[in-house]
Amino acid sequence: MTNNQETRRPPVMRDVARLAGVSHQTVSRVLNDSPLVSDEARERVLEAVAQLGYRLHASARALATRRTMHLGVICVGVEQYGPSVMLVATAAEARRAGYITNLHPLESVDRPAMKAALDTLTRDSVDGIIVIAPTDSAAAAVEGLETDVPLVMFEPGIDNGTTKIAIDESLGARLATQHLLDLGHRTVHHVSGPRGWLGTRARIDGWRSALSAAGRPAPEPVSGDWSSAGGHAAGQRLARDPDVTAVFAANDQMAIGVIAALSDCGRHVPDDVSVVGFDDLPEVAWSRPALTTVDLDFAEVGRRCVSRLLLLINGENLVVHDAVRPGLRIRESSAPPRPRKDTP
Repeated sequence: MTNNQETRRPPVMRDVARLAGVSHQTVSRVLNDSPLVSDEARERVLEAVAQLGYRLHASARALATRRTMHLGVICVGVEQYGPSVMLVATAAEARRAGYITNLHPLESVDRPAMKAALDTLTRDSVDGIIVIAPTDSAAAAVEGLETDVPLVMFEPGIDNGTTKIAIDESLGARLATQHLLDLGHRTVHHVSGPRGWLGTRARIDGWRSALSAAGRPAPEPVSGDWSSAGGHAAGQRLARDPDVTAVFAANDQMAIGVIAALSDCGRHVPDDVSVVGFDDLPEVAWSRPALTTVDLDFAEVGRRCVSRLLLLINGENLVVHDAVRPGLRIRESSAPPRPRKDTP
């Protein structure tokens, strides 16, 4: 082998041992977090690892830790923005921890399908399982099922601090509604998500809670289907009511449809009607008008799912956090209402 070939090959464990001035066994102990290594030797090994850019091969790590270095992920509703972002973040965080993710999307969500998915992943010898379960049926399908490996779930609006992780979507809805009330709107109309989604219920609860706390009437929600077309249909209904001056839509796609429907009916946003969305899609800051919306950090949920699962796998004490908190992004689509013509 020539010198050029030698320098081009990936570093191996013996290279780390040679540079650190320790044995091959000491390098192995450091890389597998063994306590049987002095601090001085550990520091030399880690410096050599960083200098050489050495990465422990997944199969070698699996042999050392008696783990498969695979995490199973069961995902429902992956076609929607939030679950899709969570899925990407989950895979990236697992990869940073040295794990490969085995994805098992579910189209039919019932107890037999969920049990079959859990059984399949368990047979594949994953070290743990993450379930992204944004619907009532998915959450119910998991309830009471036992697995041989640790399991962590995402359920919108639910966080028991141990095995379930969530975003406080009810708080997000309260922020959106309160923002419109603070602008001076008498009440806020709501375009909800479809039935059967945990996020739909959490956002309705937050919207109603804000209106109730302010002593304002809560109009009957107009049901949508998460799509811009569904938002457009809801917006057409709302546009016919001259008393509608503020609309909170349960996601940004429906908010975009609402704005288009209002414009089609000759009502302008935000001059005639203010509209607030939910999710903060990357595109909505560039819509015209730019959409005021609630920012949900779905990527952080994915990262927390992996972090929580790895703690369970390692048998460590859980670091319990509150649900991920949303924020409000105020842009051009919300403004104070125009004075009514019959107002003196």
